[in-house]
Amino acid sequence: MATKISKKKETVKHILLLFVVLSAFLPLYLMVVVSFKDNVQFTNNPWTFDSMGVWHWENWAKAWSTVSNYLANSVVTSISSVLLCLAMAVPTAYVLARYRFPGRTFLYYILVGSMFLPGTAASLVIVFELLKNMGLVNNLLALILTGAVGGQIVCVFILHQFIDDIPKELFESARIDGAGHIQQITNIVIPMSGSVMGTLAIMQFIGSWNSLMLPLLILRDDELLTVPVGLMRLEGEYVKQWGEMMAGYTISAIPLVILFFFTMRMFVKGLTAGAIKG
Repeated sequence: MATKISKKKETVKHILLLFVVLSAFLPLYLMVVVSFKDNVQFTNNPWTFDSMGVWHWENWAKAWSTVSNYLANSVVTSISSVLLCLAMAVPTAYVLARYRFPGRTFLYYILVGSMFLPGTAASLVIVFELLKNMGLVNNLLALILTGAVGGQIVCVFILHQFIDDIPKELFESARIDGAGHIQQITNIVIPMSGSVMGTLAIMQFIGSWNSLMLPLLILRDDELLTVPVGLMRLEGEYVKQWGEMMAGYTISAIPLVILFFFTMRMFVKGLTAGAIKG
């Protein structure tokens, strides 16, 4: 009896997992299917490839000519913001985790409390005024700085927990051997927190890549647009060419899919790191 119940539970679990996987990949599948159709084919059958084998590759050519420059802008801003974010978050988390100084606890709680403040969407006017006063409107540097600063709190909070769990003896031994703070960070903190930093980098990259509201507000020149804003150029004013739109969306999703497949193990390792202590 117990064996039958166990088998039923396993069957239900596998059905739920299959449902989740299908739900996750269905939008990507539909994007690819529709990207090879014209509007008539899309209206007649949006679910499967054309039965007559008529594929409209010109949709991909038009989409690539439209979004290729936007892809380059997104790659530059996303990678730069991730590197700058981690470059600031690691030493900050190191200081908060390793050293006791007056006001340290208060500063840490202020940091944690700031996680509950409204995001960029709720403070667009303030952010825009700040960037305008800094002369960064219509400048990709604005996206790099806001992306790096916007991810600071979460990165510092998570890295602080992992650095605090690193055995203190390692730091003491390094200090006895004459290692300074920079050497302790590069030789102890970064290697031992590599999986966590990788996970944070992936999360920050995806967040910066998918950012829409701020680039839409501060960027003016077409050659400076990022992918989410640039894809809006594929939407016709009166008639939407669904094949071209879906081809553009698919092209913009390819870097994220590649990133996920090449960093999947690091991402899972970073999520599970620290789950078991001792």
